[in-house]
Amino acid sequence: MSRALTLPPPHRPDPEKTTVLRIAVPNKGSLSEPATTMLKEAGYRTRRTGRELVLIDEANEVELFFLRPRDIAVYVGQGTVHAGITGRDLLLDSGVQAVEHLALGFARSTFRFAAPAGTMSSLADVAGKRVATSYDVLVREYLRAQGVEATTVHLDGAVESSVQLGVADLIADVVETGTTLRAAGLEVFGEPILASEAVLITTEAYRDEPGLATLVRRLEGVMRARSYVLIDYDVRMNDLHLATAITPGLESPTVSPLQNPDWVAVRSMVPRADMNRVMDELYEVGARAILVSSLLACRL
Repeated sequence: MSRALTLPPPHRPDPEKTTVLRIAVPNKGSLSEPATTMLKEAGYRTRRTGRELVLIDEANEVELFFLRPRDIAVYVGQGTVHAGITGRDLLLDSGVQAVEHLALGFARSTFRFAAPAGTMSSLADVAGKRVATSYDVLVREYLRAQGVEATTVHLDGAVESSVQLGVADLIADVVETGTTLRAAGLEVFGEPILASEAVLITTEAYRDEPGLATLVRRLEGVMRARSYVLIDYDVRMNDLHLATAITPGLESPTVSPLQNPDWVAVRSMVPRADMNRVMDELYEVGARAILVSSLLACRL
């Protein structure tokens, strides 16, 4: 069940302006630093001078509330804040009426079952067993949807020890490398329960909030900028068709004349993951002075 949580009334620097957008941001854990960095790259004021709960960004008409990641979905679900950044797993485990609005592409993790090595191999083996987890709402809903009856045992942390201590028969938890599980004599089995990552959440009532639309555009711009690089190079006119086939750009590359009429300068966006392969291929078709630049933000 969700807890009743309250925040101070909204700060409105100018009553003639639109409602200030209230955004909940993780104050600690693996979500905190990348969430703050993304908001900074999106143009929001995020510098904190101490442990203050709220930071007011009057220029962008937002208030940032730094809260426990597990509480953020509760605040959003109650309508206390308009939007928040949290994990998909935490959202689904909250049991509140908040919705995922935008996947943010960081803090990815997999949520899985694990049991003593060699004892379980499929979801059917979970029936009638005790499952230790810090995400009991999420696990119960998953088991119910799969038609499996089992008992969930709520623990706030260190669920890996629960089997050895006799509290549970298996666990359900976030799995990264699996090193901690193996050290406890456990191994994952069955299909993943959930693929989680950081997400921007809101409620149906606030989906059309103008400030939220601006926030989404900015965050999408940051994510696209991280996914692409800008590549510049010179190429002979006779080889231009070969080079632009390698770097077609989003609509088309930018081609500019050079002092030497036999050569042109080309600029294009390419996926960051393909950057080195593209440079190699351009060099093979005669391109020279190949330069790659990172993007800070973009709108496509």
